[in-house]
Amino acid sequence: MSLFWRIFALNAVVLGTATALLLWAPVTVSVPVLLTEAIILVGGLVVMLVANAALLRLGLAPLGRLTKLMTTVDLLRPGQRLPASGGGEVTEVIRTFNAMLERLEHERATSSARALLAQEAERRRIAQELHDEVGQSMTAILLELKRASDEAPPALREQLHDVQEITRESLDEVRRLARRLRPGVLDDLGLVSALTSLTEDFATHTGLQVTRRFDADLPVLEPGTELVLYRVAQESMTNVARHADATQVTVALRHTDDHVVLAVTDDGCGVEAPREGAGIRGMRERALLIGGSLDITPAPDTGTRVQLTAPVSRKQP
Repeated sequence: MSLFWRIFALNAVVLGTATALLLWAPVTVSVPVLLTEAIILVGGLVVMLVANAALLRLGLAPLGRLTKLMTTVDLLRPGQRLPASGGGEVTEVIRTFNAMLERLEHERATSSARALLAQEAERRRIAQELHDEVGQSMTAILLELKRASDEAPPALREQLHDVQEITRESLDEVRRLARRLRPGVLDDLGLVSALTSLTEDFATHTGLQVTRRFDADLPVLEPGTELVLYRVAQESMTNVARHADATQVTVALRHTDDHVVLAVTDDGCGVEAPREGAGIRGMRERALLIGGSLDITPAPDTGTRVQLTAPVSRKQP
C-alpha cells in the first residue's frame, strides 16, 4: 500500500467511525446547542483527533527513524541500517537508503585506502631523503667540524665542540623524524620490535613511564595490518603526550581467537565523549582499511583506552 493510500485509509477509519456514531448513537443536537451536547461533540472531536494522530504517528514512524539515521549516520562506523520489511513506498525508500549507505561505505573505504597508501608512499620517500641526503650531509658536516676542531687553536676549539654537539643533536632529531615517518625496524624486524622501539623513544622524549604487555604467541600478520597497528599506537601515544596529562602509559598487544587486539591505556584526565578530530578519524579510517574496529573508552580506573581489534588473515606467509 502506498503512503497516500495508507494515510487516506487511516483518516477514513476515523471519519467512518465518527459518522457511524452520529448515525446510530441516541444523541441529538438542539438549536441552540445545549451544554451537554457541546461537551459530547467536543469530546468526540478530541477522541477523533487523538486517534488520528496516533494512527498517523504509527504509520509515519519509519520515516522518522529514517530521518534520524540520515542526520546521525557516520561512514566511519559502518553497518548502520534500518530494518526494511514488507512493501510500500516507505519500505522502498528505506531499502534504497540502505543500498546508498552500502555504496557510500564501499566508495569511502576504497578512496581512503588509496589516500592512505599514497600517504605512506610519500612518507617513505621523505624518510628516505632525510636519511640519505640530509643525514649524510650533516654527517659530512660533523666530520669537517671534527677536522677543523683538531686543527683549531685552543681558544676556538671549545666553540667548535659546541657546534659539533648542536649538529649531532640535529642529526639525531632528523633520524628520529625519519623513523617516525617510516620505521625501518617495522619492515626489517616486525611489529613487536617496532612497537618496542616506538615506546622506548616515546618514554625518552616525554618522560612518561611506558609499560609493554605483548603476548608471546602473536600470529604472523600481513604488512598492511602491522603498519595500521603501528600507526594507531603511534597516534594514540601522541595524543596522550599532547592532551591526557598522564604519567603512565600501557601498550598491550594480545591474540584472541582470529583477532589481534592493540590497547593503549593512560592514567590521564580521561574523556567522557572524545571529540572526533583528524587524528581519531584517521585511526578509524586505518582500522576500516584492514576490516578492524576502533573503540575509545574510559579506562577502568582513570584515563582513556584506545583499542584496535584487527582480524588475522587466514592467508599466512
